[in-house]
Amino acid sequence: MNSFMPLEQCPALVLNSDFRPLSHYPLSLWSWQDSIKAVILDRVNIVANYSRQIRSPSFEMYVPSVISLKNYIKPNRNPIFSRFNVFLRDKFQCQYCGSNKDLTFDHLIPRSNGGETTWENIVTACSCCNVKKGGKSLSKSGMKPYNLPKIPSMSDLDKCGRSFPPNFLHESWMDFLYWDIQLDK
Repeated sequence: MNSFMPLEQCPALVLNSDFRPLSHYPLSLWSWQDSIKAVILDRVNIVANYSRQIRSPSFEMYVPSVISLKNYIKPNRNPIFSRFNVFLRDKFQCQYCGSNKDLTFDHLIPRSNGGETTWENIVTACSCCNVKKGGKSLSKSGMKPYNLPKIPSMSDLDKCGRSFPPNFLHESWMDFLYWDIQLDK
């Protein structure tokens, strides 16, 4: 990035104090304002900078591109159950046909039959497959998911998140990010 890059295009990659990203998906990024505020408050260490500077009459600094927290944040052991996390566990694919369009939840044991909204009873399904299955059980619908649902660990979700690198990856971030796909330089 050159020194004339708009500041809005200068997010900082946030690493835990062990130099691992706080999350891969979504990637742990802070705005340039939040990263500079954290530097001034002495909450982070600057690991790398953009070539872009900010200035005031009494202050001048390069905009951080990678920062690490001074205090370690212990990652959650168990992920919260959410639509996003179910989609992430299932790699944003319908578990019946593989589509990534119009994704919804599908209850393997339908709610009408007492099925609960839990990790073990929910899979990602496209709208077409969800309508096709309807309120039927798996055996009556004749459909079978590619993967049976399970409770993921935070590590499982982090690993899935590495399959979805963001559109923008600054070169200074690459030593801290380990993606499952080959990135073009």
